[in-house]
Amino acid sequence: MSDSGAGLPWLVIREDGNGNRYRVGSYGTRAEAEKAAARLGGERHGGGAGEQLYVVERVGRRG
Repeated sequence: MSDSGAGLPWLVIREDGNGNRYRVGSYGTRAEAEKAAARLGGERHGGGAGEQLYVVERVGRRG
């Protein structure tokens, strides 16, 4: 059995002010994911419906 994201276990998730969550990237290492989250979190987009937070999570493994 193979998981399509098996080689990229670290995710960057965007959470908006309404609690919605969106996967914005998959990375091979935590360091890569944290760098991307920091870059995305530093970008400012004009206009908007509240704040956005970028978090790093590891893909859970199911037993």
